[in-house]
Amino acid sequence: MTPPSIVLVGLMGTGKTTTARLLSRTLRLPMTDSDAYLREHYDASAAHIVDSEGTAVLHEHEVDHVIGALTQPRQVIAAAASVVENPRARKALAAAFVVWLDAPDDVLDDRVRSARHRPKFDSATLRRRREPYLREVADLRVEVVDTSPEEVVRQIVDAVSALAVKSAADGGAGHGSAAGTGHEST
Repeated sequence: MTPPSIVLVGLMGTGKTTTARLLSRTLRLPMTDSDAYLREHYDASAAHIVDSEGTAVLHEHEVDHVIGALTQPRQVIAAAASVVENPRARKALAAAFVVWLDAPDDVLDDRVRSARHRPKFDSATLRRRREPYLREVADLRVEVVDTSPEEVVRQIVDAVSALAVKSAADGGAGHGSAAGTGHEST
């Protein structure tokens, strides 16, 4: 079995881009990021797209990013948080190793407040809407507060390595979601 792409999901401010860059270097894999994709394809930030075209348009662009990236060779994908709400995206994520980066809402709100490229959303409201989907798609959940990006990457690499060993032992049968099966990291 070819190892799957690794997709990082989580609410805004969890460090998906930072973690993806470090993970990409560590695993020597290409990396794609939703924010960079929006700038490259639409010459705009997420906040600008929301202001000029609306949230629904932004979310469709973000879904297109993830679905398109998952058709490419193995890579690290920093996905926008909104993608988990889309049924097509959730179906596509089944082919990836999905890591849910998580942190308390107050921490996320502080981080998002200081970033002009991000639209202003309330983390608690987004969590209520997205957490069931995050639980559904995640193979691994990592709490990022009080954890260095290097430690987050180590936890992901360990989980991906364990998956590779299990897959080899099972004759390459694939992977299943570990969320809710005790494969969470704090």
